[in-house]
Amino acid sequence: MMFNVALLQMAAQGADQEANLAKGEAFCRRAAGLGADIALFPEMWNVGYRFFDRQQTGAREAWAAQAIGPEDLFVQRFQALARELDMAIALTYLERWPGAPRNAVSIIDRRGEVILTYAKVHTCAWDVEGALTPGEDFPVCTLETRDGPVRVGCMICFDREFPEPARLLMLQGAEVILTPNACGLELNRLTQLRTRAWENMVGIATCNYAAPQENGHSVAYDGVGFDVQERSLDTMVVEAGGAEGVYLAAFDLDRLRRCREHEVWGNAFRRPQLYGLLTSERVEAPFLRTDWEGRPWRGGRR
Repeated sequence: MMFNVALLQMAAQGADQEANLAKGEAFCRRAAGLGADIALFPEMWNVGYRFFDRQQTGAREAWAAQAIGPEDLFVQRFQALARELDMAIALTYLERWPGAPRNAVSIIDRRGEVILTYAKVHTCAWDVEGALTPGEDFPVCTLETRDGPVRVGCMICFDREFPEPARLLMLQGAEVILTPNACGLELNRLTQLRTRAWENMVGIATCNYAAPQENGHSVAYDGVGFDVQERSLDTMVVEAGGAEGVYLAAFDLDRLRRCREHEVWGNAFRRPQLYGLLTSERVEAPFLRTDWEGRPWRGGRR
């Protein structure tokens, strides 16, 4: 069974939602033409990952007013498109939410139903993204493709800087992790993604903004590190350059599932009874920080 993820590496049309909708639709049609099972957008596509100028009066309110929900045309158009193309879509947007918006991705299945919405847990709290409401969990869903089911979860950009999200998704059965992105994907961040895939035996597909908004390099890694003769494998599935395009990442789920049945990492030999410190909220020097408004930040709480 192959699972084909189309990475929609695009440059946004500013915060023009109509223009971004039209461009996203055109790229989804290209993805369907390539045989994709799901099309993945860069982070917060409806507003082009645009934030507000904190020095400008009323800018924050105007920005928050651009947030959308499942009842809005932007989302419904992509639901209809998924039905038309018989292809799932991982749609990213600034999500309307009580108090402050969220940075979200919704997985729309090929029947046009939203089967999972994930909000970014690790928001960039030191910058204006700290104005967002963080997500509170890492859900996993079963996506029905033409060839069979696949278990899918999501991370968003800064989430991949931490090992815990990918591990939690793996523990819940995720086979492929979709990762919308909006920052430079250079060697170290690419290495992070390769490591998250290998250590959890999951496929990871990451879609970034094209240059010049970011540097592109949307990428996918397989979770299978060795062949049947125990020879090391290059786990890269595809890596884009900086230009706009639709880049297809084909994951061999049969091979991945065989690997997960016998390899020694993943969940087999963990010793979670010794990991209590990982759930501590204590933060000590040299890691003390302040949030985007200069308030002390301690263990994820102000």
